[in-house]
Amino acid sequence: MTDSSPDDGFSGQTQCDGPRPTPWRDFLRTETGSAAVLLAAVLAALAWANADLSSYDRFWRTHVGLSFGSRSLSLEVRDWVNSGLMAVFFFVVGLEARRERDLGELRDARRIALPVFVGVSGMVVPVAIYLLINAGDGETHGWGAAMSTDTAFALGMLALLGKRLPTGLRTFILAVTVVDDFVALAVITFGYSKSVAPIALLVALGILGVIVLLRHEGVRPGGWYAVLGAAAWVALWESGIDPVVIGLVMGLLTFAYPAARGDLERASGLFRRFREQPTPELERSARIGLATAISPNDRLLRMFHPWSSYAIVPVFALANAGIQISGDELSRAFTSPVTLGIVCAFVAGKPIAVLSAAWLTQHFTHGRLRPPVGWGAVAAGGTIAGAGFTVSLLIATLAFDGEQLENAKIGTLTALLISFVLTWAVSAVIGLLPKERRTRALLGTAESIIDLAVPVDPELDKIRGPLDAPVTVVEYGDFDCPYCGRAEPIIRELLSDFGDVRYVWRHMPLTDVHPGAMLGAEASEAAHDQGAFWEMHDLLLAREGTLRFAEAVRLADDLGLDTERFERHLRHHRGMGRIEDDVDSADLSGVSGTPTFFINGRRHHGAYDIGHLSAAVRTARQQAAIADPDS
Repeated sequence: MTDSSPDDGFSGQTQCDGPRPTPWRDFLRTETGSAAVLLAAVLAALAWANADLSSYDRFWRTHVGLSFGSRSLSLEVRDWVNSGLMAVFFFVVGLEARRERDLGELRDARRIALPVFVGVSGMVVPVAIYLLINAGDGETHGWGAAMSTDTAFALGMLALLGKRLPTGLRTFILAVTVVDDFVALAVITFGYSKSVAPIALLVALGILGVIVLLRHEGVRPGGWYAVLGAAAWVALWESGIDPVVIGLVMGLLTFAYPAARGDLERASGLFRRFREQPTPELERSARIGLATAISPNDRLLRMFHPWSSYAIVPVFALANAGIQISGDELSRAFTSPVTLGIVCAFVAGKPIAVLSAAWLTQHFTHGRLRPPVGWGAVAAGGTIAGAGFTVSLLIATLAFDGEQLENAKIGTLTALLISFVLTWAVSAVIGLLPKERRTRALLGTAESIIDLAVPVDPELDKIRGPLDAPVTVVEYGDFDCPYCGRAEPIIRELLSDFGDVRYVWRHMPLTDVHPGAMLGAEASEAAHDQGAFWEMHDLLLAREGTLRFAEAVRLADDLGLDTERFERHLRHHRGMGRIEDDVDSADLSGVSGTPTFFINGRRHHGAYDIGHLSAAVRTARQQAAIADPDS
């Protein structure tokens, strides 16, 4: 049972639980990939508006209604997009925030403080700049349009800059933008909603209470939540509060958790029963068993995130970014306090806020809380944070109309362009620094979260390479796993290329997937008893097919081992204790498939070809050198 075929390159993995919880990887891939689609939507909106503005406005102002018996709900197409589809966007934001709180970088409560402070400061300072510029001009009510970073464009900038900036900056920026979205949604709800109808609001709160109760009772069918969520959305709209908040609340209520060993084994058993007797009843049992092994958060995020990034946000851009651009329009806009306020807020306010908030946090916590990257990367993160679009335009449509709305849109698009130029300039300056200073400016000195629950023990673990190496690569593997076999020559090449890396093998036999996995692990332990673990390790990974007892003994004979002693070791299962210890450590570290790699305690996500592993090792070596400059 694998997630891809062995021909898919060095990224396949034998799974024991289906999609494994990888807190940022899939999110980042989709967000950065959708930036091009979003940019295309912006350009299409501009082209449409400049070709025929009346057609553009007429289409998005068309009323579309829904009827519920004697009641009906009729909204403009733009309102369905801004308050309806965008609720799905915020649902995805809530799902990702909940997953990071339960499984990801924010599972350490102490690490929440920094992105929260930076995120809030990154909104307060731009708003203050906007209010300062617009004081006395009667446009101060539009302050909400000058504060929110666009996640897709921010991560898209990072993708375009490639290797110039560290991957840790993506994590930092995403955590800050999640906080940014929370605050922005609160601003929309309480600052830009109409007068509130209390009865409708109480109905909406009551429906949310039912949703919380169902979640607490463990009700899983998504249909219930979809119907109740839609009802709460309608009730909030009727109350006068923008209902996009429903999406965020629903996302935050959707827990994320790693698959339990019992659930995985039960799912494997149900699938085998269906394979033996493919009846509709067993098909349904197998499908439910597989679904319950994965957290609802993970399944819903995989389902809705691509739709949000590739369809909903681009449609939002198409509906809101259309403005006429001419010399007169631009001349008028750039003399407007609204345009200048938004541009200065994003271009100057965001970098000042991000840098100062990060520095103050580190200073007043005496270094206990510090950015996960160097100060050069933080500066680049500040300029990237000036990429406002989605929420900025959403609030602008609530705060302005007519000429001032056009000015706000021009300001937002201008700030987006300038923020990219500034980020490129900052990264170019960092690239000119001497190697040691450049490394420190990019990586910093913060301690990362250690994902490897059980540290390497030279007395117990199987180690290749120097014991005092600054970089340690730990692999959880299965000798029957075809992907582990494909990774083995890559590991040997890695050890050959880097003389300061030690490699550790830990057992993770997936017995419900590979019948010979446990025998392979025990054979390696029996060889270890005679000082030949690595020789047996190499032979086991070089072979194909299910390992049999006779073949294991033959391999021991080929290595010149005492085969009688080897057989006694196998028959009495003397290596089982060591194997079970490794498996227990894998469970504690959230390992769900093989091969899984940890580099200096951090889980390696993505491909394990020589290029990706070498890059990860180089980064770990640089971080180790910064942490211990005398080594």
